[in-house]
Amino acid sequence: QVQLVESGGGLVQAGESLRLSCAFSGRTFSTYGMGWFRQAPGKEREFVAAICRSTDTAYYADSVKARFTITRDNAKNTLNVQLNSLKPEDTAVYYCVARRSGGSRCATQYGTNRYWDVWGQGTQVTVSS
Repeated sequence: QVQLVESGGGLVQAGESLRLSCAFSGRTFSTYGMGWFRQAPGKEREFVAAICRSTDTAYYADSVKARFTITRDNAKNTLNVQLNSLKPEDTAVYYCVARRSGGSRCATQYGTNRYWDVWGQGTQVTVSS
């Protein structure tokens, strides 16, 4: 019953910024871990960032840690990621992901797409050189 709808993607030049948002509905937002994955054409889906309830900590892929910031707004039931200093290699479809919290699995499993059981449809980010 959980639904995720991404927005905010677009076409930008290298060095510019975008802010992606994910609207959550259907369940209690505060009880879910949330994150972002991305998939570039011809490549495997890869982890970008996540927030686990068990640790209340943001986790990032090494390739984006210095440039991206993930946040959640519990009052608005939204997950956001600020994408700064974008590079052409950031071009991909960005997916919002969610999984209901329970135990401590998220803290060690957030980096694999198999952990997350709810996925949005994705939003396209294209970065030109």
